Amino acid sequence: MPVFPSVFVSHGAPTLTMERNSAARAFLATLGARLGRPSAVLAVSAHWNTRQPAVSGAAAPETVHDFHGFPEELYRLRYPAPGAPALADRVAALTGAVIDPAQGLDHGAWVPLMLMYPDADIPVAQFAVQPRRSAADHIALGRQLESLRRQGVLVLGSGGAVHNLREFVYGTGGTARWATGFADWLDAALTAGDTDAVANWLTVSADARHAHPTDEHFLPLPVALGAAGEGARAERLHAGFEHGSLGMQAYAFSNAADAA
Repeated sequence: MPVFPSVFVSHGAPTLTMERNSAARAFLATLGARLGRPSAVLAVSAHWNTRQPAVSGAAAPETVHDFHGFPEELYRLRYPAPGAPALADRVAALTGAVIDPAQGLDHGAWVPLMLMYPDADIPVAQFAVQPRRSAADHIALGRQLESLRRQGVLVLGSGGAVHNLREFVYGTGGTARWATGFADWLDAALTAGDTDAVANWLTVSADARHAHPTDEHFLPLPVALGAAGEGARAERLHAGFEHGSLGMQAYAFSNAADAA
């Protein structure tokens, strides 16, 4: 059974599935074939925020349209993937997470998965982030999930490398220095394997709070980083910006033991 890297993707706006000229959409549409077919996906979504770790246990999770004011056709989209109750049980045993039998797949999960695995035939469980906890806490939480990768599970963090909706401008245009500055800092930290920098991102990067006015879209990344284990290194899979303030960077995380 292959050892999957853990992966972080930036899921962008909910309309990403319909943006035919988007480089990020084109990238995600090829990523599933590049990674291969996992036995299940644990989708760590920026849009499910809880006080304590939680995992979805639904056998047939609903497609949740957790947004407002978008084109009607977006609300008709469905991602009818089967749930993964057995995976939820494993996650709960590893992390102490509460199993939520009612949680569906929000757009942090189904937007990238609809592009990566359009047949919707791979079981999916969703995992929450805790914005009241630090990035260091989320790295530690991810490390509790490392064994899942050796069971054919894809740990997929879905958030945004840069995510400032206050400066969102629909369409093309320039990207501000603070946005590129944070993306460059993050890329350097991840490719150097500097886990401590990621754990302390709010104090290490001068652009961190401008790039992320709130933490939730950053936190799936340290979970994915942690799931690659000690000594994890990143491979950048995609880079770029959309709508001025959405960094669409994606990374795969692995460690030396994965090749053994």
